[in-house]
Amino acid sequence: MRPLQPVVLPANQPRNRFYAGGTQITALRDGPAAAAVEHTPEDWVASVVPLFGEDEVGLTRLPSGELLRDAVAADPVGWLGPEHVESFGADPHLLVKLLDAGQRLPVHAHPDRGWAARHLGLDHGKTEAWVFLEPAVVHLGFSRDVSADELARWVAEQDVSALLSTTHRLQARAGDAVLVPAGLPHAIGEGALLVELQEPSDLSVLVEWDGFAIDGAAAGHLGLGFETALTAVDRRGLARDAVEGLVQSDATALGPLLPGAGAFFRADRVRGGGGGAHGWEAGFAVVVAVAGAGQLATATGAEVRLERGSTVLVPHAAGPVTVEGDVELVVCRPPSPARQHHVE
Repeated sequence: MRPLQPVVLPANQPRNRFYAGGTQITALRDGPAAAAVEHTPEDWVASVVPLFGEDEVGLTRLPSGELLRDAVAADPVGWLGPEHVESFGADPHLLVKLLDAGQRLPVHAHPDRGWAARHLGLDHGKTEAWVFLEPAVVHLGFSRDVSADELARWVAEQDVSALLSTTHRLQARAGDAVLVPAGLPHAIGEGALLVELQEPSDLSVLVEWDGFAIDGAAAGHLGLGFETALTAVDRRGLARDAVEGLVQSDATALGPLLPGAGAFFRADRVRGGGGGAHGWEAGFAVVVAVAGAGQLATATGAEVRLERGSTVLVPHAAGPVTVEGDVELVVCRPPSPARQHHVE
């Protein structure tokens, strides 16, 4: 049987989302003159999980028409590798998105693993991280302790002014990588374009929804009611330097972008060029080409053309990968089951 090979993935953008966006994703993938569909602000790349409350919306289909979720379940070792399967089973432990904020997102938070297990019977919370391709303001964490009653009042009254004034406001630059631990309230500002890595779930507790195309009072609490859902929000006040410590700012640095996130996922910046080949060893990887053009080649002889906006899924069975050409990649991978993998 021919070994699994890299798969070039088309856009997978669920429609009619509750916030605006989509044009920057279309421009990234197809060029600025391409027609875009509004309110498609997320591209779910190599997704084995659907939107919360949906059966298939958000799931990735391979060129054969088969759901990636089913393909991985049928051959977990081929897709994920024996060490991964031994540690994590047939779960990729990763979801990657392209996100285009056509407007500021509402303030919200994601449960951690323990909370998701206790209240929803799920294996994953939603720690996430952002690798910015375009600059934007972000709100991240509370600047002072917020009581449970105070937070509940802000939510009930939709007191957006009080809510935003109590968060840390940061300016993210193109190239910045930001880790967002589960529980931390946050909002991404208008104009952001980013690669998002996250645990494979779609769990959000809305703290704000006024002015957005969603009934947050009904849909913002994961079906549990706000009295329970708001216990997922980290209400602690964080020092400014602690929040800034979640940001890695060096757009020229190669290698690991999120050194503190290894228990959840790994992200690396890889560039071709310079007369040499660069790459990484065998393993499940989601590759996003963010600049330039080049070529990806595997030890099994597969070759894939890369251009800005390309998204490529690389299975473990394809073997070690090399990259050539004037191309810059964000390489997204699951947590290492046993040791850190070196990326040049």
